[in-house]
Amino acid sequence: MSILLPILIGLAAVAVLSLIPEPHRRPFNAVLVGGAGAAYLSGGGLGPWEFVLPTVMTYIAYRGLTSWTFIGVGWLLHTAWDVLHHLQGSPIIPFAGDSSFGCAVCDPVIALWCLMGGPPIFRRRAETRAAA
Repeated sequence: MSILLPILIGLAAVAVLSLIPEPHRRPFNAVLVGGAGAAYLSGGGLGPWEFVLPTVMTYIAYRGLTSWTFIGVGWLLHTAWDVLHHLQGSPIIPFAGDSSFGCAVCDPVIALWCLMGGPPIFRRRAETRAAA
């Protein structure tokens, strides 16, 4: 269950994010990945190194405003940070010891969707009628 639930959460996140209509979907996701870069700042488990990810993710998020690839790479960078925190024993949610592990499983699901160009998962009725 420790792997299945984070995968399901990642799939649910992708489903919800795919409901955002274009042209707003990519910029929204860029802002989201930029915010994810600051998720560990309050924990301070890696000391001054905690400032590296938010700095890099700010640039990634900026580039993500026009590139799904950068957003996907941002989620993969966050995954690496999740793994570091999990191994160090400094979880993203202090009272949930495996939360960084779960995040490390969930984030690549979102990254894969982003690297595919963030396509809509569901067709809207208006789109279906227009295609017919």
